[in-house]
Amino acid sequence: MNSQNDQELQKLLQEKKAVCDRINDYLVSKYKKYEGMSEEVINDNPYSRLMALKRMGVVKNYEKIRDYSVLIVGVGGVGSVVAEMLTRCGIGKLILYDYDTVELANMNRLFYTPHQVGLTKVDAAKETLLSINPKVVIEAYNKNITTNENYIQVLDRMKNGSLTNGKIDLVLSCVDNYAARMSINAACNELDQIWFESGVSEDAISGHIQVIVPGETACFGCATPLAVVEENEHTIKREGVCAASLPTTMGITAGFLAQATLKFLLEFGDLSLVLGYNAKKDFFQIYSIMPNPECKDKDCLLRQSEKAKLKEGEKFFDKRNKVIAQNDIGEEVKKSENEWGIEIVSSNDQNEQPVVQEEFVSKVEAEKSNLDDLMAKLKGL
Repeated sequence: MNSQNDQELQKLLQEKKAVCDRINDYLVSKYKKYEGMSEEVINDNPYSRLMALKRMGVVKNYEKIRDYSVLIVGVGGVGSVVAEMLTRCGIGKLILYDYDTVELANMNRLFYTPHQVGLTKVDAAKETLLSINPKVVIEAYNKNITTNENYIQVLDRMKNGSLTNGKIDLVLSCVDNYAARMSINAACNELDQIWFESGVSEDAISGHIQVIVPGETACFGCATPLAVVEENEHTIKREGVCAASLPTTMGITAGFLAQATLKFLLEFGDLSLVLGYNAKKDFFQIYSIMPNPECKDKDCLLRQSEKAKLKEGEKFFDKRNKVIAQNDIGEEVKKSENEWGIEIVSSNDQNEQPVVQEEFVSKVEAEKSNLDDLMAKLKGL
């Protein structure tokens, strides 16, 4: 009986794949039609609502998103959702690392579906992401980055993994253990690579993201980690402990991380160095952590020394603030034709207010006079 059920399942999966392939072919044709990220507002343009950010003055050149490459370590509850968000936003390239498989226990989270059980997370993620946006370049590696061999490979992808075979633009850490975070930290310090760290607490009711600029902000080894560090820091997972998992907290954390990624890449808005969220109290915390001059990571100390020699305006945040000031087009939003003749009047403009009220009162009195005349005529009939 089980054999028969397995055969029926395989048949259904093959039929589903055939349908998905046809849908993907259709999607490819649509994305190809609007390959230049057209601003045309039409139902079959997958970029129209993204390009509206330009018309509304949020970003200056949204189409630049296609040029960027992001490496994501960990495609679980947070990383998979971040990857999906960036894919929907039209990111140029994603490089995915994970060494786990999809399980039914993952179904309380977002992104993965039951039919993907047994697949490696990176392969399942790649399949889903390409079905959403086939124009995104995706590299998937089913590898544990904490081993020496795989660590070297991660370094290579950071140095040569961009769309132009150069250095990638950003690393996102979405892992659930201290050892992997420290491996990412070491690699990014070595390469002077900006990266964002993220995490959700073991009880699933709080999360955080942290922006790390080597030498300018605290690295993950500079201060007590935001995530809880166990007695054995190098354990990948704690045996016998089932961490709680809420799709809500993970989705919120992923949203913060994806939003920070967009602000970083497209250079708009404020970039909080540390953003924490507590679901129990609906409490948000924003603060900064400066580099530790006694950090145990030699590359961190090297970056601190290098950045200390930079002149005013040469550090990352100085340059970013300057660019944002130049790109600040918030007050210069492109206005479409005002077909309804609507005028925006400042509530602080006291000189205009009496005129508006006077016109309104005069109109009401005129209407009342006309109504009185009409009633008089009716009575005379």
